[in-house]
Amino acid sequence: MSMNLEEVKVLEHREIMGGYRLLLLDAPAIAPHVLPGQFVHVRVPHYEVALLRRPFSVYKTEGTTLSILYKNVGRGTETLTHLQPGKTLSLIGPLGHGFPTPQPEHIPVLVAGGYGMAALYMLARNAPQKGAAFFGGRSAQDILCADEFVSLGWDLRIATEDGSAGLKGLVTDALDAWLNNERLNRTPEFFACGPNGMLKAVGDRAIKGTWKAWLSMDRNMGCGVGACLTCVQKIRNPEGDWEWKRCCKEGPVFESREIVWEKES
Repeated sequence: MSMNLEEVKVLEHREIMGGYRLLLLDAPAIAPHVLPGQFVHVRVPHYEVALLRRPFSVYKTEGTTLSILYKNVGRGTETLTHLQPGKTLSLIGPLGHGFPTPQPEHIPVLVAGGYGMAALYMLARNAPQKGAAFFGGRSAQDILCADEFVSLGWDLRIATEDGSAGLKGLVTDALDAWLNNERLNRTPEFFACGPNGMLKAVGDRAIKGTWKAWLSMDRNMGCGVGACLTCVQKIRNPEGDWEWKRCCKEGPVFESREIVWEKES
């Protein structure tokens, strides 16, 4: 896997909605090598107390450019909001083991919570066949770039906890309604990114249905390159026991049957 440390130029930086922002970067050493579900590690500029880089899923790539979607949720991301076009940013990437290509005989099903959809866009764009996509959030302000997934040919279903867009409830409620009502002529194959509770719920449904679910695990990362062991996850091994795997290196994507959730251990 090609990994590079690169000083990249900010081409565009704007707010989309509800505190979510799009950062477009010229990254010729990194962008052409990014695979769906991979991420970059960003050095937050002018933020001396942030010794560690921050991981961000790659939303899109085109030629030498890549884009990141993020939300202003703390001091590090607040510092990022002040980046202007023309400034530079230090990136390491692409990092991680991303999503596999959907099996051609399956129907791909994307499940995203909040801006977890950013990690799924490249998969949606590159998938050999289109399927169903489920986006969930607290409100309509958390449902991002829906039109782009629709324009790619995906059947998009939305759920919000306050009912301001789509079904009122959790994204898994919309997924359950689809699974119960859809006459599936192909086996579903799940690809999910979002909070860990949502990931476990999607994985549980896949295991019950004897389907596969590829889950992008949400773990705090330190170094991003496999050295610090901050982001380890318990993963089942072929011997029936478990071992620690690094989400930044062997992950962040694991198949649902591999994952040992904390209450199981």
